Amino acid sequence: MSRALFATLAAILSLASSAAAKTPFDGIWLFDDAPPTPGVTMMEVKSKGAKIEGSVTTLWYGPVEMHNPRIADGKLLFEARNINDRDHPTRSWSVSLTDGKPHLEGQIWESKVAIDGYRGATKDAKARAFQFAALPPLGQPIPSQLAATPPMGWSSWNKFAEHIDDKTVRAMADAMVSTGLRDAGYTYINIDDGWQGQRDTKGVLHPNAKFPDMKALTDYVHSKGLKIGIYSSQGPRTCAGYEGSYGHVAQDAKSFADWGFDYLKYDLCSGEWFYADADTVKRSYHEMGAALQATGRDMIFSLCEYGRFDVGSWGRDVGGQLWRTTGDITDDYPTMAKIGFDKNGNPDHAGPHGWNDPDMLEIGNGGMSADEYRTHMTLWAMAAAPLMMGHDLRETSPETLAMLTNRRVIAIDQDARGVQGRAIRKQGDLEIWTKPLADGRVALALFNRGTQAASLALTAADAGFASVSGVDDIWSGAKTATLPASYSVPAHGAVMIAIAGR
Repeated sequence: MSRALFATLAAILSLASSAAAKTPFDGIWLFDDAPPTPGVTMMEVKSKGAKIEGSVTTLWYGPVEMHNPRIADGKLLFEARNINDRDHPTRSWSVSLTDGKPHLEGQIWESKVAIDGYRGATKDAKARAFQFAALPPLGQPIPSQLAATPPMGWSSWNKFAEHIDDKTVRAMADAMVSTGLRDAGYTYINIDDGWQGQRDTKGVLHPNAKFPDMKALTDYVHSKGLKIGIYSSQGPRTCAGYEGSYGHVAQDAKSFADWGFDYLKYDLCSGEWFYADADTVKRSYHEMGAALQATGRDMIFSLCEYGRFDVGSWGRDVGGQLWRTTGDITDDYPTMAKIGFDKNGNPDHAGPHGWNDPDMLEIGNGGMSADEYRTHMTLWAMAAAPLMMGHDLRETSPETLAMLTNRRVIAIDQDARGVQGRAIRKQGDLEIWTKPLADGRVALALFNRGTQAASLALTAADAGFASVSGVDDIWSGAKTATLPASYSVPAHGAVMIAIAGR
């Protein structure tokens, strides 16, 4: 054999060997007992020469594709798509091997991963493979005559998060009655995240041990003259890492109806990985809206997708009666004020049977002053927002109870005309809002967003009148024939009046 031919053959064999080479990371790798968010279960890697492909399978997001996988300094490095973080649309991940076992590190949104695994086999990959669900096309608009006024009630999340149980829900129903909150108009007792158990072999979702009998619980709440709500997500996992409705939408809707629920909060959570644009988000909500309608039971449908894709413009069409306009509220003035003043939705989208939802009330949880909580209640009432309390009803102080049960304030929120108020005048830290009422009067609210007390005059023109014939102070109940020379408003405080005029 000539030297030239030998060299050619050697080069071909070398190329073939290189093309067939496997990296030490190739194969199926399993992870047990990973934190539930994002719930990493498996990693799959394959290579052909210098080209590496792979994915990390999670309970939350299904297979997370490896972008730009490469080996450097003995580690497998790659980038992965990141959500809810505009500053970091991708995150860097790494895999190292020690004694043939992988250590995986990375992050998706708030979930940090640092776990050890072991090698698996093909049968393991089949067992842990994510089962994708088909998303139906967008159907026809879903008509509804529910929620003629903004829903009122209580939700478990702000106080109890996922640490909620049957006993506590019953106690909240009892307290709703004994405090007079029910008689003031608060109707719903809503279980948020944390009730879900596992699915059986037929796919039916059962509650966890904290909720031994959902039908008995709904019957108890109904016996108190109240209604009851439940929570789910269109994703594989809920915000707290429990079982979502992904792939089981109609099945779960039927369970909710059979158990006797009157309200569903449907939270995008892990679903935002699969439904990341306006089309798929709308379709995912419509899928549940249609499923609820098909049960034949009236259930309020609360859309929680944080105000994305101009939700108020299509929320009714997918069967919703209220839709979140923002991320989660927290019990502090800056967050509450940012949501209440700036993130409360387009007023043109609100009205009977469909409401902008700036999230739950924090009144009673202790993080704000009395003046700040009064601003909170005034903002929500002027905005025709749902009034969903979020404190422990058993620990409602007299001052908190007086604020939450003020019938005049509630009447502004529940006004049959259903107009969402809006700012009409701003002067420094002061804002004036107006809200036309069904009886011909106009509600005006004067807010002080500053840290010092301030004064400002309200006029008939602020209410759209040429003259004033009567003024009702909504918080105090005082009545006068004319407006005062000015109103003094404490720092972070509010004044609310209703003016009659012509």
